[in-house]
Amino acid sequence: MRVFCYFLLFIILCVGKLKAADTVYVRETQIPILIERQDNVLFYLRLDARESRKLTEVSLNISSQNLSEIESVKLYYGGTEALQDRAKNRFAPVSYVSGFNVGQTLAANPSYSILCAEVKRPAGRITLQCDYDLFDGINFFWISLQMKPGASLQTKIQADLSCVKLDGRNAPVKIVSTSDIVHRVGVGVRHAGDDGAAAYRIPGLVTTNEGTLLAVYDIRYNNSVDLQEHIDIGLSRSVDGGRTWEKMRVPLAFKNVGGLPAAQNGAGDPCILFDTKTHTAWIAALWTHGCGNQRAWWSSHQGMTPEETGQLVLTRSNDDGKTWSEPINVTAQVKDSSWYLLLQGPGRGITMDDGTLVFPIQFIDSTRVPNAGVMYSKNQGSTWEIHNLARTNTTEAQVVEVEPGVLMLNMRDNRGGSRAVATTSDLGKTWVEHPSSRKALREPVCMASLLRIPAADNVLNKDLLVFSNPDTTKGRHHITIKVSLDGGNTWPPEYQLMLDEDKGWGYSCLTLIDRETIGILYESSVAHMTFQAIKLKDLIRE
Repeated sequence: MRVFCYFLLFIILCVGKLKAADTVYVRETQIPILIERQDNVLFYLRLDARESRKLTEVSLNISSQNLSEIESVKLYYGGTEALQDRAKNRFAPVSYVSGFNVGQTLAANPSYSILCAEVKRPAGRITLQCDYDLFDGINFFWISLQMKPGASLQTKIQADLSCVKLDGRNAPVKIVSTSDIVHRVGVGVRHAGDDGAAAYRIPGLVTTNEGTLLAVYDIRYNNSVDLQEHIDIGLSRSVDGGRTWEKMRVPLAFKNVGGLPAAQNGAGDPCILFDTKTHTAWIAALWTHGCGNQRAWWSSHQGMTPEETGQLVLTRSNDDGKTWSEPINVTAQVKDSSWYLLLQGPGRGITMDDGTLVFPIQFIDSTRVPNAGVMYSKNQGSTWEIHNLARTNTTEAQVVEVEPGVLMLNMRDNRGGSRAVATTSDLGKTWVEHPSSRKALREPVCMASLLRIPAADNVLNKDLLVFSNPDTTKGRHHITIKVSLDGGNTWPPEYQLMLDEDKGWGYSCLTLIDRETIGILYESSVAHMTFQAIKLKDLIRE
């Protein structure tokens, strides 16, 4: 009997030890790793501490073709969950590194995080040792990654969280994210607060004949809202494929024209075009004069004068984007006086094979309904023309030449759910709905980007259509690049790459950097203007 009692006591003690194994839930992120950030969120950890008292160790494996470019890996404690929120199964109570708050975009906010451990210049296997007390209930931890300043934009990182120890013992780990996630490096071209501006929005991007990248965007000084506000057009240049960017230029700013304050002389929603025949860069923008700091979309009216209606203005550069002309107002050339508003894409325009310059446009007609179309010049920008709308109740559009003389217009559709697509062979006099229209490309009613890359211009030797937008019908997240090999009829899942799963403003613009690489400038979850370079062979894997 005594032996049996001893045996029973042994079993009870063993079971007691096993009870300490609280499960650790882990979610790996799919967001850009910014070179300039001191902290990039790699993993979130959620732990319901019922039996455990301390987090003592986290181990992970990191692999990369450029492992030496990683500066450090850090483990942070993120606090506890509110009692009423415990059933929500969140992995963070707040954003530990903000993409939107001025001064809080580069490193962990010390108000929300406590550094527990750090490994500098890590090898493949990393052990983050700590001895951190746990609170009863939900505890949050997270792991960050910091790159070295000279990291390549082509660096790709994979990570595997292999072990978590609680009270010195291995704990059950449950991964709730998808497997085989690839973390891609990027650059925050513009962060909240840069050069004293509250926000940067509306990306446009082209590559010049010299290989220079020209990026344009709204400089929104006071807040993130649309015109009418204090907004100028900003431009950043890169001569090394997007790795570094020159000091911001301001190609368009109307300041106190007409005696009105700068916030009633805003210029925004840029669309950039590079004339490959004359080596001239063009920017189209909307200038609004007055509007009483109300939204110009509703405060612009019928008429032609700046006091009545928004003005479509251009500026050009003949020196690879270094300097820009005074504003060129083309409103009188292209606007119908019955329309309430006429403006550009935004994003980018194109040079057709025959030298015709084409900007996508949108206008609010006499019935207050928005419509998309194109504006073109047959004489290198001396004069401009507009014909007919492509599809009613559409707005922000992008245009490509799918074959000589044939334009495809891909449009934001106010009906929601999917993109509208139409083609024209006569510069917008007549339009034909494309078979993919309102079917192939889903959207949450947001701007998108479209780029055609002829077979002769890329390493794959295939005619490519490349598209980017938030790949969802609700919210602006999951920024995704897609490729079509059949002229936009289909966009196979195997030719898609998701860059950013988290919420942002969602606008993007694509360009071809070289025969092997495309660039994308977009409003991400981690920076107002994020740039990444993607190899075409990462999109089309043969």
